Amino acid sequence: MSGWGVAAVAAQVVVVVGGAPLLTGLMRQVRARMEGRAGAGAAQPWRDVRKLLRKEPITPVGTGPAFRTAPALLVATTGVVAALLPLLSTNTPVSAGSDLIVVVALLALGTVALALAGLDTGTAFGGMGASREMTVAALVEPTILLSVFALSIPAGSTNLATIVSGAVHHPARLASPAGLLATAALAVAVLAETGRIPVDNPSTHLELTMVHEAMVLEYAGPDLALVELGSQMRLTVLLGLLASLFAPWGVATDASWVALVVALVLFAVKVAVLGAVLAVAEVFWAKLRLFRVPELLAGSFLLALLAVTSSYFLSGE
Repeated sequence: MSGWGVAAVAAQVVVVVGGAPLLTGLMRQVRARMEGRAGAGAAQPWRDVRKLLRKEPITPVGTGPAFRTAPALLVATTGVVAALLPLLSTNTPVSAGSDLIVVVALLALGTVALALAGLDTGTAFGGMGASREMTVAALVEPTILLSVFALSIPAGSTNLATIVSGAVHHPARLASPAGLLATAALAVAVLAETGRIPVDNPSTHLELTMVHEAMVLEYAGPDLALVELGSQMRLTVLLGLLASLFAPWGVATDASWVALVVALVLFAVKVAVLGAVLAVAEVFWAKLRLFRVPELLAGSFLLALLAVTSSYFLSGE
């Protein structure tokens, strides 16, 4: 079990790191086709990362450790989350550490690191982006906690591996009112956490609308490559979490090499489908005005709260 479990954890990290740019490229390609353009190809983000890694790193004058360490910290925290989450298997050596609070705290650490880096530059755009990012994070993190907590009540644990394992063996939980409400709440939270439309537009550089881009405008070369890779990994991890919690079929629950291969293939398919659906939806959605974003996130928090309430009463506690 030890060798198999280590292989499962390594496979999760490798598929997230290696597949994250491909997922972003797939989403851009789908969006391009929907808009009548040819697109640059699904492998273009990897070519961009390779090009940036060859450039000379540039650090703005006056910046401190927060600016220099944020890209590596973003990638590192997301990599740890990829190892902890039950993306391919619920039976790994680190499954005991895949607690909901730990995972959300690691995601929040990456967000705070980028916000501090934006402030460290001393520019108006960096401070503006950091302020907006922390406002969004203050509304998103509680929503993620509550939406997953609604699923933890029937499972009797906040351990994500236990929740996913219970969902695999009791799929009726996902069709309950609590499961449906939690799905909707977590989906909105994922959009906000990853900076997608309608909360943020990852392809814009308009000063009045950008959130994530405003914090990373001063990065260049390898640092920018790490920032882009970290953002792509967060998107893959959160879509994987959404798929594992609400469509857990295929996740390996025992030590079987065949089950691990099947889980790997199904994980890639599920995340690709979610990414494609999101890309199609972004073609028809418009970005919300900044002052309307808290209303959307407050609505998702209310859905998560209703999910917890209904889960509590339906569980008969």
